[in-house]
Amino acid sequence: MTLEGTNTYLVGSDPSYVIDPGPAQKAHIDAVHAAGEERGGIEGALLTHSHADHSAGVEMLGAPLLHGRVSERDEASLSAGPETVEGPPVAIGPFTPLPSPGHAADHVSFAFADVVFCGDLILGHGSSIVPPRTMGGSLADYMDSLERLAGLDPALLCPGHGPWITDPAAKIAEYVAHRTDRERKLLAALDAGERERDRLLDAAWGDVPAPMRGAAAVAMQAHLEKLEEEGRLPEGVTP
Repeated sequence: MTLEGTNTYLVGSDPSYVIDPGPAQKAHIDAVHAAGEERGGIEGALLTHSHADHSAGVEMLGAPLLHGRVSERDEASLSAGPETVEGPPVAIGPFTPLPSPGHAADHVSFAFADVVFCGDLILGHGSSIVPPRTMGGSLADYMDSLERLAGLDPALLCPGHGPWITDPAAKIAEYVAHRTDRERKLLAALDAGERERDRLLDAAWGDVPAPMRGAAAVAMQAHLEKLEEEGRLPEGVTP
């Protein structure tokens, strides 16, 4: 589910900053420490979001948490960075934090000149999971986040999983088109009178392999929730 693993980024030198320390694996964190020392030391860590595959290594890293919060499981032993507030984003070192919820409610991307470290907003391969609000996500928020990212016109996206994205505009357009096509198929089935969940899933996610059908059902729930929020669900249908 995390492609080749979680990407941990060291940015800058004298000092450097760590974006998403990743899982609490000693060999990995030791390598991050060693690379940080070669860059003049580590000033602190920034988290794109609190999912454990991105945040669990913070305590082992031992550097100040400059932005983000860890998962509730680890929160008791760690101090959280500043919460996102309304108004212009406040720079953190060389980074501008950009709220980008959808995959997770606390998801933030970090702009560094014309490069954006986008966490799980966009992946290097495939499509990001966007759960409904009851599971910490929101498809409506996610689509807004994609629109805001497109407005930045970045030259490079550095995702939380997979390779760098060297044509951000094309990738963002691909992500928008993918979700829009799923929504179109789901609405067509609903408008035709279909209400049975498995048949709705077949109508819009029929191309998904059987092992991924559970994840597709979660995605469909997020779509139904978005349609309800927008007043576009047919009468009598609930997410």
